[in-house]
Amino acid sequence: MDKLWAPWRINYIRNKKQKGCLFCGGSARKRKDYIIFKTAHAIALLNIFPYNNGHMMVSPLRHVAGIDQLKDEEALDLFRAIKRAQKLLDKVVKPQGYNIGLNMGRAAGAGITGHLHIHIVPRWLGDSNFMPAMFDTKIISQSLDELYKELKNALSKTA
Repeated sequence: MDKLWAPWRINYIRNKKQKGCLFCGGSARKRKDYIIFKTAHAIALLNIFPYNNGHMMVSPLRHVAGIDQLKDEEALDLFRAIKRAQKLLDKVVKPQGYNIGLNMGRAAGAGITGHLHIHIVPRWLGDSNFMPAMFDTKIISQSLDELYKELKNALSKTA
C-alpha cells in the first residue's frame, strides 16, 4: 500500500481556525508566514493548504472584503503584485497555465470572506488525475519550505 504523507494538512482537517485575519498583520498568525513579498498596498504569500504546487495568494494589505472597496492605487498595486507573483512562479515552477481568480462571499466559495484575496494556481497538463476523483486526495509534489526557499531565491535575483 502506498502512503501519502501531508502532516501540514491536519489543522485543516481538524478545522482549527486561527484568530485574526490571515492577511492583516502576520502577528495574528502562529505558523510560518510564507510571505514571498510585500508592496505598498499588497502582500503575496504561499497558500499553506494548496490546490496545486506553487499556489499563491495575493491580497491588499488593507482589510477589505470586496474589489469595490479598493482605492484606485490599491487596485493597481494589487494587480501589479499578481503579475509579479505570476512571473516569479513562471521562473520557479514553470507551469503550463494558471487558474487566477477570487471568490467573494461564502456563496461564491470564499473560505476567508472578510479579506479580499486572489488565488494564483499554477497548472500543468495532466495535473488532475484519478486521485482527487477516486480518493478525494490531491498530491502536492513539493514541500512548502522547499518552494518558499526557491521563490525567495529567485526573487532576490530579480531585485
